[in-house]
Amino acid sequence: MLSISAAAATWFAPFVLPICLYVCFTDMREMRITNQANLALLLVYAVVGVFVLPLDAYLWRYAHFGVALVAGIALNAGGVMGAGDAKFIAAAAPFIHVGDLRFLMALGAAVTLAAFLAHRIAKMTPLRRLAPDWKSWSSGKRFPMGVALGGTLAIYLVLGILYGK
Repeated sequence: MLSISAAAATWFAPFVLPICLYVCFTDMREMRITNQANLALLLVYAVVGVFVLPLDAYLWRYAHFGVALVAGIALNAGGVMGAGDAKFIAAAAPFIHVGDLRFLMALGAAVTLAAFLAHRIAKMTPLRRLAPDWKSWSSGKRFPMGVALGGTLAIYLVLGILYGK
């Protein structure tokens, strides 16, 4: 059982899942996660979260945003991740219940591995012809992490609906 409430995940999912799909798409196509997507994600939390979470939990999760943003800026400065990835992680952080952090790390690792393998396989097969102009196909060793990040948040919320408190 996950710590996120099934009710909160149910309310967040219809708004968050399209943003996650958009992030996956734009990162594959352009190798960037747009600021608009990150702001939309944060706006969903600000508007929906106040109605579906207890006020203390709602406010406390803004600290998750701050911690994730500072860590992401540091990792971006060190060349470990892109700025869009860091901002997406920060915008997604308030949706995560702190009790699910260990599970989320394992889920993120599994989704990242699956996304990386799927991307590399698609890159070397005729599937590439479906979208021949996507920058992620010719980005060398770089990988569009938005696919893994968006996928992780989307799967977490769906699992929260199914297995949340």
